[in-house]
Amino acid sequence: MSVVVIAEAGVNHNGSLETAKKLVDVAVEAGVDYVKFQTFKATQMTSAAAEKAAYQLENTGTGGSQLDMLRHLELNEAAHQELIRYCKQQGINFLSTAFDTESMDLLFKLGIQLAKIPSGEITNLPYLRRMASLFSKFIVSTGMADIADIKTALDTLHQYGVLNEQIVVLHCNTEYPTPMEDVNLKAMLHIQREFGVNVGYSDHTLGIEVPIAAVALGAAVIEKHFTLDRNMEGPDHKASLEPAELKAMVSAIRNIEKAISGDGIKKTSPSEQKNKAIARKSIHISRDIKAGDFITEQDLIALRPGTGISPVEWDQVIGKQALVNLSKGHLLRWTDLK
Repeated sequence: MSVVVIAEAGVNHNGSLETAKKLVDVAVEAGVDYVKFQTFKATQMTSAAAEKAAYQLENTGTGGSQLDMLRHLELNEAAHQELIRYCKQQGINFLSTAFDTESMDLLFKLGIQLAKIPSGEITNLPYLRRMASLFSKFIVSTGMADIADIKTALDTLHQYGVLNEQIVVLHCNTEYPTPMEDVNLKAMLHIQREFGVNVGYSDHTLGIEVPIAAVALGAAVIEKHFTLDRNMEGPDHKASLEPAELKAMVSAIRNIEKAISGDGIKKTSPSEQKNKAIARKSIHISRDIKAGDFITEQDLIALRPGTGISPVEWDQVIGKQALVNLSKGHLLRWTDLK
C-alpha cells in the first residue's frame, strides 16, 4: 500500500477562499493524496486571555490576541462546501482538522469520514468521545504527548468500538520549526511497538529530509505544511514548504517507496544481471604457456570481462595441464585444460 501524503494547507489561506483554492492547485500539482485545512470557531477554540505561541508572535507580531488572530483565519460553511466541490473537481481528497464540537459536526454533515485529531486535542476527553461517535477512520497526531497520553486517547477511541485497523498514529513535534535534535524519529517505531497501530509522521522541520527518512522507517502516512510563499503574513508560513519543495518531497517519497518495496532477499536484480559479465573478472593467462605445461599461480591473472572461468575457481585451475599453447592475455576456458 502506498504511503498517504497529506499536504497541510492549514490556515495558510489567511482566511481567503481564493488563496485556499490556489493551495489546492499546488497540492494537485505536487501529487499528494489529501489537501488538509483546519475547521474551527475561534471562540470555541481559545479564550480571549490565551496568549500567542512564541512562533506565532514571531510570525505575526505582538499585536492582538490568539483569539483575534484565529478569527481572521476561519473558513465558514459555504467556504468548506466550495472547497470540497473544488477538490472533487481537481481530483484530490479534501480533509480538515476539526478543533471543536461544532466544527466536527460540520465536517460530518459535509460527508467527511476520516477524522484528523490534532496534537492539542489528544488530552481533550469530551472532544475524543464526540469524534469517536461520529467518524469511522482516524489519524491522531501526538505532538507534546508521551506514551501515557497516547494510550488514554486510544483507549477512549476503543471504548466506542474503534479498532486499531481504523487508526493511524502520527509521531509529531509541536514546535514550528522543529529543531532536528528534537525530532526523535525512532519514537514513531516506539508507538508502533507499544500499541500495534499503523504509524506515520507529521513534520514541522524545515526541509524535506525528515519525512523522507520516516517513509524509509515505515511511515504509512506523511503530513507536511505547505504554503504559496513563505514570506506571506500568517502564523504557519515560515515553517511550511513552498510549491516546488512540496513536489520534490512527494517525488522523493515515491522513490523511497520503490526502494523499500523488495522482498528483502539479497539476490541479483533483473536490472543488474546484464552487468555481471562486464564488472566481474575471469581467469586470464599472465604469460605464454606451452602445451603440456602445468598451470601455476604465477601463470594466472584475474581480468575483466567475467565471461570465462570465475576467479572463485582459482584453486581448481592451479595444477591443471595446458592442452594447447596459451598466450599472455588469453581468456582461459575449461576446454584449454586437461
